[in-house]
Amino acid sequence: MVASSTSPVPLAAVPSEAERILTLQKQAVAEHGVPTHAERIAALEGLLDLIKKHRRALVEAVSVDFGTRSVAETELGELLPLANGIGHVRRHLARWMKPRRRRAGWMFRPAGARVVHQPLGVVGVLAPWNYPLYLTLGPLIDALAAGNRVMLKPSELTPRTAELLKTLLAERFDEDRVAVVTGGPEVAAQFSALDFDHLLFTGSSRIGRQVMAAAAQHLTPVTLELGGKSPVVLCRDYPLKKAARQIAIGKFFNAGQTCVAPDYALVPTDLADVFADAVIEAAAELYPTIAGNPDYTAIISDRHYQRLAAMVEGARAGGARVVQHGDPGAAAERKIPPTVLVRTHDDAAVLREEIFGPILPIVTYGDLDQAIRLINARPKPLALYCFSTDHAKIEGVLQRTSSGGAMANGTLLHVAQADLPFGGVGESGMGAYHGREGFERLSHARAVMELGRFNMTDRVAAPYGGLARLMTRFLLGK
Repeated sequence: MVASSTSPVPLAAVPSEAERILTLQKQAVAEHGVPTHAERIAALEGLLDLIKKHRRALVEAVSVDFGTRSVAETELGELLPLANGIGHVRRHLARWMKPRRRRAGWMFRPAGARVVHQPLGVVGVLAPWNYPLYLTLGPLIDALAAGNRVMLKPSELTPRTAELLKTLLAERFDEDRVAVVTGGPEVAAQFSALDFDHLLFTGSSRIGRQVMAAAAQHLTPVTLELGGKSPVVLCRDYPLKKAARQIAIGKFFNAGQTCVAPDYALVPTDLADVFADAVIEAAAELYPTIAGNPDYTAIISDRHYQRLAAMVEGARAGGARVVQHGDPGAAAERKIPPTVLVRTHDDAAVLREEIFGPILPIVTYGDLDQAIRLINARPKPLALYCFSTDHAKIEGVLQRTSSGGAMANGTLLHVAQADLPFGGVGESGMGAYHGREGFERLSHARAVMELGRFNMTDRVAAPYGGLARLMTRFLLGK
């Protein structure tokens, strides 16, 4: 310790790294104003160049953080949607930024009215670990398109990816434009309590409540993407093996560590065992081996692995039929094999909690009305999937349920569409981003009115006389 001739500064008076950066970015907002279209496009092109130039380093960092993360899954599930998202914004941003004319009421004319989308200011992004590139840089795309300054807080469960992003973004952007803050839960808690102009969080409902409460201290608006138990409904008319393959692809991608992965399957009672076997057969085709297979992703941490293993054993102890595709050595690599559970007790953890792993419990139903009632008895999910060859049947399921997003005869892919909003509803979140919805979510729609030169509205003012009475009588009657 070095002695000082000055009085020591109390620890609470020393701004944290996050506080320092927030002050810097807010000063930049005040000093530089609204970025032009050209400046926003340049920022997005710089981000795309970063992704392409450092693609291999990014993929490797994610794989190291997971223990094993499929290269193809990182490229297809993270880098490709990021590139597509940037391309979509580049093509449409100029049109989104144009003021939108509105109609001034006839009694206020001559006058003009318009809506101008302006940046909010400084946007904070609290990102999760399961897609540490896509769910960190995806919100960054929308925030930059809307003209904001951005602070990112990646998950501490993917430290190598977080540090790489911090280094690469610092090389590409000035700190007062884009900055990364790293650290554990205590840093995340402090981050969520900062005086942002908007805060976007992706994670669990439990932490989402804490984030929203912290943001409320500054009345900071939030976008929350919170997951939940997303159902898949298999209708009797859809080819069972075809559905099983599509569901297996969505469920076991990233070893089920996907917020919109099918969390449970609603299957006609007499088809439950056949469907379970078909899903595992499809899994075996997708991943012939589990141990040593670079295409099959490991569980992110020992704690999450133990939680998932306990779910399976709890269901087994409760009388469920456990159907798995695995091989010796998978546990040593922290891999849970593809697992389907049949006849699981209603109180089992796997039916009460979001799974976030490669485990698919089957819930049986007698008719479609019962399946819909089972869905509606739970909190609104982030995603809903329905498999049927009957369009009217699909529309019936969609009309009678609510979810953040939905897809017919497939899974996951709706999230990768740059022109579709992504977000939850109810307990699965609030607000949506991606594409135009992301631009608008992270902008302020400013109402602007301009009176014409010969406008006479100032004549309807105190002391109120005949003109005011005439107008009110005309509009409201005697």
